[in-house]
Amino acid sequence: MSTAPDAERQLLRHTLATVAYRGAKAIRDAPPAFATFELPNYPRTPGKILAHINDLFAWALSICCGQQTWHDSTPQDWHAEVNRFFSGIKSFDDYLASSNPLHETPAKLFQGPIADALTHIGQLAMLRRLASHPVKGENFHQAQIAPGQVGPNQPAPRREFD
Repeated sequence: MSTAPDAERQLLRHTLATVAYRGAKAIRDAPPAFATFELPNYPRTPGKILAHINDLFAWALSICCGQQTWHDSTPQDWHAEVNRFFSGIKSFDDYLASSNPLHETPAKLFQGPIADALTHIGQLAMLRRLASHPVKGENFHQAQIAPGQVGPNQPAPRREFD
């Protein structure tokens, strides 16, 4: 069990807010057909990737609670998976914001489920471009991101690039 200092938990919460911000960009305004977009010889559709990301956050929360469990979920429709993304990341963030003990170090939580989620959000952004629905780039250093900002209504990007 970890008695992570508040600074480590806050950094982990800021990381989650960053994942939520970047994830929101990758999934916002995607057409429903995007969920089933396929590339030759590429096994995961965007819907499967988003379901996997959602499974990662459920896993992360189970790790925090000391009851590590993994579940490979069957992807739901795009809208349901988008809702699941925000509710899952919020549940994880709520746990981190509480005084409940972490049953794993923040570093291990980052290197496992959080880093994996960032990788897959990048895949979604790439697939958006390949599906002719690109996400505009932006200077993420300038983004208005703060711990606890993990909902679907992320702040508007400061400056987007084509």
